[in-house]
Amino acid sequence: MNSLLFLIIQIIDLYKFVLIIYVIATWLVGFGIINTTNRFVYSLLTALYKICEPSMRIVKKYVPTFANIDISPIIVFIALEFFKRLIIEYWPG
Repeated sequence: MNSLLFLIIQIIDLYKFVLIIYVIATWLVGFGIINTTNRFVYSLLTALYKICEPSMRIVKKYVPTFANIDISPIIVFIALEFFKRLIIEYWPG
């Protein structure tokens, strides 16, 4: 059973890492550092969008943006960490 717990924790940590990469990539696109006309960059950003946006869309329905700042990635990150610690604490065995 501990190997299943380890796998769940690793998946949560990997998703948090991908979420951080997505946020940084959107900042770099917003500041014009990354050119989205490059086909590889565009496909990478599309993949990151498809992975990260469903969880952030749930949060965006309930939390408004503050002065054009989207805080949904922060809330998703905190929720994932809370969920991870909750699983660790109440895992049987």
